[in-house]
Amino acid sequence: MQPNTLLDAVLDEAGMSHAGLAARVNRAGGARGLALRYEHTAVARWLKGQRPRGQVPDLICEVLSGRLRRSVTLDDVGLGPVGPAEPRPGTLSGFVDRATALWRSDQQQRPHVLGAAAVTGTPAVLPVWEWENPPGDADVSRRGSRRVGRADIEMLRAARGHYEQMYRRAGGIVIRPRVVGFLNTEAAPLLRGAYPDATGRQLHRATGALVAIAGICAYDADAHGLAQRYFHQALRLAKASGDQGLGAYTIALLVNQCLHLGDHRQAVAFAEAALRTAGRSITPALACDLHAMQAKAYAHLGDRPAALDCIRRAETAAGHIRPGDEPDETGYVQPGLVNVQVAEALLSLGDLPAAREHATAAVGTPAHDRGRVHRLAMLSHIELRQGETEAAVATAVEMAEQAAGMESQRLRDRLRAVREQLARRKGPGTASACEAIDGALLVPL
Repeated sequence: MQPNTLLDAVLDEAGMSHAGLAARVNRAGGARGLALRYEHTAVARWLKGQRPRGQVPDLICEVLSGRLRRSVTLDDVGLGPVGPAEPRPGTLSGFVDRATALWRSDQQQRPHVLGAAAVTGTPAVLPVWEWENPPGDADVSRRGSRRVGRADIEMLRAARGHYEQMYRRAGGIVIRPRVVGFLNTEAAPLLRGAYPDATGRQLHRATGALVAIAGICAYDADAHGLAQRYFHQALRLAKASGDQGLGAYTIALLVNQCLHLGDHRQAVAFAEAALRTAGRSITPALACDLHAMQAKAYAHLGDRPAALDCIRRAETAAGHIRPGDEPDETGYVQPGLVNVQVAEALLSLGDLPAAREHATAAVGTPAHDRGRVHRLAMLSHIELRQGETEAAVATAVEMAEQAAGMESQRLRDRLRAVREQLARRKGPGTASACEAIDGALLVPL
């Protein structure tokens, strides 16, 4: 029995207590000649997943429709027909209800949300297919009690940049609760507000970019099912905004997750979908990252010609990057990123000298704190593979120092991998380098 997060979200939107819903359902039932005696405990059971009997689901919808002054269906409150059904796109309004229900469940740390595994097969592909294919949203305007204006959208945009910078400095584990809290208190009321189509598209774009940050933070915390759901939400919001570039950026996040989970063929397919569908909306920075990730996927699949072709495409795109012409979301494609991506692809292909050349170039290029840790980890790994233990030790110590104060499962994985490689070597300084890494890992997340 799964918690009914949809009913929880609609009840919250209506500003109604458990006891208030129970009393109103009793009165609505009385008008139909039913003698109902529900209390707040019954509503709590419904929220935990128990399905009310008889006409009660319809009464719940009737009560909530009257309170919200809009039609609330059984599907809206998670009480629709039970049984297998073909996947089908829902309304944008229904999507918003489901999305905000997830945000609430995440903020409340519901185990079924936090511990969910990433989906595979059709459920993983369908959101990308729906983004690629018509129909689009003809009109995203909405009626609500709160009018949404330019200042609201600017606040969302500023929040995205604010939380991204915090993520880069401190890691996703400590930042995600802040992002999710902001989504619940600020973004959700705006999505349910009043706005014309043009404002609505800007609102959905700004919210989608912020939801993507929540997904990045969940990915960084190893909560892959949750991260994937956030990325899928961001993709749907991107479609509602009409911004193909934002959709392609979101797919790049899915590609990166596929690579981490070892689904290299899907990584290639998703990257192709982004490049094909967004077309001219793909900026050089995003094209660079997509081609570089494809190169890594092909290298893991053992397709050397395809990997080298993607490396060339990534390097060509990198040469056309003009930071002032890029949207805020692609700011992560900093100088040197393509080098570390290419280094990883070349490492998988067994070309250690070329991989080290690119990794060294990446480390020699300024980067934000988080990016530098990843670059140093890659260089240390390659140096160890080449038998350059002394150089690897120095790189690993710098990596451990750089990682101090960050709460990131991904970074910890990189540190542990380097430590395991160092521990197998008995050269000068390996023990002290292991101690430095142990110090960075000492405080549990």
